[in-house]
Amino acid sequence: MEKTMRIEVDESRCFAVGNCALIAPAVFDQRDEDGTVTLLDATPPEREHEPVRAATLRCPASAIALHENETRAHDE
Repeated sequence: MEKTMRIEVDESRCFAVGNCALIAPAVFDQRDEDGTVTLLDATPPEREHEPVRAATLRCPASAIALHENETRAHDE
């Protein structure tokens, strides 16, 4: 089974704490002008899923939403 993840961020809820960018820098960043979260990859590869889950749990504003699915590999 292949796992897929889709991420959504609500920039209006972001407190600009930066936990997400520290924990999953390949997926999240912060705007220079105000520190608000920016999403670098809405559908990250599986190797980034665990850091994204951790970043989501550490977000004090609950500004990150995850949608996860398992799909069959094409050659099964």
